[in-house]
Order: sequence, then structure tokens, then C-alpha cells
Amino acid sequence: MGWIPLPVGVENFEDLIQTGYYFVDKTLFIRELIDMKGKVNLFTRPRRFGKTLNMSMLRYFFEMGKADNAELFQGMKIMDAGEEYLAHMGKYPVISISLKSMKQPAYDDAFYCLQEELAREFKRHDELLPGLPYEEDRKKYLRFIGRKAEPKEYLDSLKFLSECLFQCYGRKSVILIDEYDVPLENAYFSGFYDKMVSVIRALFESALKTNDNLEFAVITGCLRISKESIFTGLNNLKIMSITSRTYAEHFGFTPEEVEQILRDYGLEDNLKIVKQWYDGYRFGESEVYNPWSVINYVDSCYHDKKAFAKPYWSNTSSNSIVKNLIEQADISVKQEIERLIEGGTIEKPIHEDITYDDMNSTQDNLWNFLFFTGYLKKISERQEGETIYMEMAIPNSEVRYVYKNAVLRWFEERTEKKELMPLYESLLNGKADELAEILSENLMETISFYDYQESYYHGFLAGMLKNIGNYIVQSNRESGNGRPDILVRYPSVRGKAVIIEIKVSKTYQGLEEKCDEALNQIEEQKYEEALRQEGYRDILKYGVAFYRKECMVKLAE
Repeated sequence: MGWIPLPVGVENFEDLIQTGYYFVDKTLFIRELIDMKGKVNLFTRPRRFGKTLNMSMLRYFFEMGKADNAELFQGMKIMDAGEEYLAHMGKYPVISISLKSMKQPAYDDAFYCLQEELAREFKRHDELLPGLPYEEDRKKYLRFIGRKAEPKEYLDSLKFLSECLFQCYGRKSVILIDEYDVPLENAYFSGFYDKMVSVIRALFESALKTNDNLEFAVITGCLRISKESIFTGLNNLKIMSITSRTYAEHFGFTPEEVEQILRDYGLEDNLKIVKQWYDGYRFGESEVYNPWSVINYVDSCYHDKKAFAKPYWSNTSSNSIVKNLIEQADISVKQEIERLIEGGTIEKPIHEDITYDDMNSTQDNLWNFLFFTGYLKKISERQEGETIYMEMAIPNSEVRYVYKNAVLRWFEERTEKKELMPLYESLLNGKADELAEILSENLMETISFYDYQESYYHGFLAGMLKNIGNYIVQSNRESGNGRPDILVRYPSVRGKAVIIEIKVSKTYQGLEEKCDEALNQIEEQKYEEALRQEGYRDILKYGVAFYRKECMVKLAE
């Protein structure tokens, strides 16, 4: 087949179908929704796992009077599911809003975005205005369109719209609310969480709890925010998180779907790399790939079938939760993060009722956030009394990249705040034992990865020396080109120059031997000779050896 364009960033179902984008058929989501008969259905999935496109698909399937819905679904699985499902097509008024735009730095800005979103949705249904029997309702409706409603009127705006729709069409409404937790997460980090919780709680309570004109509702987000804080008294709420077995395969791509995509684009040979980078999630009992990353990767192969895999998903959010964990980590948590980055597992108690207020109360809550937002995957679980313990690992190379970058940024920020003058003085004055002690102390505070390879220590030491005043630091990460690992020198040849060669030992006992090996290399490669030819006379030569978090330094005599 020819190259079918991939829907990178396309979240409108009608656009996707009519433009002829590649489509992975998830229409049986509709069948399961009808079968399960949930009144209010909350789906929590990580970012970029197809929630918004699925919500758009639901709108086009259920909505009455907007277009010929059946045309969009021709040839799709739902059309063969049976008449009992097709009987629901185009039969309901649909209210569809997204709270994504409410990610704003101040409460007033966030509330304005809510007003804008509601104004658009009221305007989308403005054909019903002439049919409203009461003048007051027509005036109130026009206030919402004109963004002139009183602030308190917005609290039951969705309920009011569903009442108006029922008056005109005699049918209860389907209410779709996408990205419900974006304003809450944003408000937490921006300092107006309590105020935002009050608004969202009132909006939801009126629309979902005390609304006689509700047929059913679907809500999506990344996290299940505690029932008590948002879904107060909502007894008809069904929650489908990543641990639920129902609806598991409707968000994200299954292995079969990924294999089909790769076949369709002639990329069968790339399956191993796609699996390593973008697979590894488990929703219920279903194995799932990250759909955003798979689509972006296949798209990148348009000109080059051997295109390198990249971390597409990591660029879609601030990764503040990972950063938060690393910044707060004590020694035991640092060891756990190291174990995860190296490919190991950790076991933690998992509970689904959480609030953003919980995030910083205990480390266990932070692990919960990482699990439910896609930064960790389930390996196994066990129950002990009333507590469920989850064994977890990093899902894939893409997410491991997020952890590594967060670690590096955290280390750079910490290093910039440290008082490193004793390190610089010991380095420039030939105090090898002091230098080793300071480096070992700082290693204890870091989180290491790359299985303690030389490149990790190279980056660590170069980072520590980055801000040494009045000196030039040259870090040679490439091996075998006849240059020392790290060179520190004064801009004038009248000043000092320092040659550092790094080695990694497999045992604690082998540290001294590795120091000697490093010093021998400095001599054999004649690193000092090049500096002397430039005019330097005061030259220090260090052999530095590392074993895990231990360091030994020897100075050439």
C-alpha cells in the first residue's frame, strides 16, 4: 500500500476519518460502554494514550442531528456488532467539553478558560434556543454564549444545558468530560488547589449526581482524584483505572495492532526496537504500547526505515512527578531509583484514592502517582490484609530516558548550589586523599545509572568541576583519541594544568590497581608532554578510580 498519513496530534474523529488518516479501530469501546451500562464512567490513563480521540469517537457515534454519523463508521467493527448497539447511534443530545485549556498560572485565567469552553459548547447547540419555552432560560443561555453569566451560574452550567436539551428534544443527554484532572493538577502546582476543587466539585455534582436529564457520562483523566474531594456522594460512579480488567484494550495499542501497523508500513524488521522503546504497559491483563510514541516513530520512518527511536512521550508533560521524587529522595529511595533505572523492580503499597495534596505526604504516595501516570508498570501484585502490594518496574527505554534526564538535571541543580571550594582547592593543591573523600561524599548523594560504567563517573566528575572559577575544563568523553578524560587548566600557561584519567574497578580491593593503571596511561599517552609544549610548567596528574560509590585518587609523583 502507499504511505497513508499518520494522525500525529489529530484528536477529532471526524477529521481523522474524512481526511483519510491511518486509523486503529477502537469502536468496540462503544459496545462495551453500552453493555456495561455505567451511569458515570471515569477512565484514568496516562497522558497521550488516546483518551481524547476516543471521546471524540463517542460524540460522533451517539450525537443526534449533527451529521450522518453512520457514514463515519462504515467498515468499522461496531457496525458488525449487532442492531442492539446501532440502535443507539445518533440518538442522544451530547454535551462534550475538555478541561485541558484550564492549565493556567492563576485561578482567574483558569476560570476564564472554563467560561470559554462552556461558551463554545452552548453555541454549538444554539439551534435549540428558539425552542426553549421560557424567556428566562433563553436569557440565561445567551449569557453563557456571551460569557456574561454570573460566576455561581457556571457551577451548574452542564446541568442547565442538559435541561435545555431535554426541553427541546425530549431525550436525556450524554455528557463527555475530557481531561478532568488537568485544572486540578495545575492548580495544585500553582497554589490555588482548594479554590479549583470547589469549582470542579460543584460542576460535577450538579451535572452527574442530581441531574434527572443525564443518560450517562464518560469522564477521562490521568488520575483518580479522591472520591471525597471531587465526586462527593456520587454513588453511581464506575472507575476504570489501569488496574481494571474491563475496557483494558481500548486505550493504547495492543501487540497485534502494533504488528499490523508495522506490516502496513513495511517496517516489520523494526518490531524489536518499537517493543524495547514503547511497549511495557499493562492495563488490566492487557499488554499495551504507547500509541502516541508508536505513531510518531512510524511517521519518522517515512524517509528512513532505519530511523532511530526517540523519546516522544517524555516531551508531552513536565515530568514534574519524577523530578519531585528524585528531589525528595532519601538514601533508601535513591537506591530504589537506581535499581529501577538498572532494570530492577521495587514493591510498594498501591491505593487508588489519592489527591494532589497526598503527593508530598509520603514517598509511598509519590510511587502511587508514578504508577498511575505511566512512569512505572505492574510486574506482579499480592494482597496482605487490606493492602495491595505492587511489584513495579520502568516500562521501557522511553520512560527510562525520562528518569535519567530528571536525575541529570537534579544533579546539575544540586551541584550549582553546593559549596565546592574545598573540592577545587584539594584538586589544585595536590591533596589526593581530601579529593577522594569529597568525591565519595558527593557520590553517596547521587543516583547513578549506566550500571556504574565509566561514562557515568565521567559525567559526575565533569559536572562537579564545571564551575571551577577562572579555569577551563575540557571533558573528553570519546575514548581512544589520545586525550585525557578531563583536563583542567588556567587560561595562561603561567598557571596550573591538571590531567585526570578515570578508571572503574570491579571490586573495592581493586581501586588502587586501577589508580595506578590510570597514571600509567597518562605517562604512556604522553598527555603531559603536549601541555609542556604549550608552555605549562605546573602540571598535576591524577589517577581516579571508582567502585560503585567509593572513590580513590592518586597523584603522580
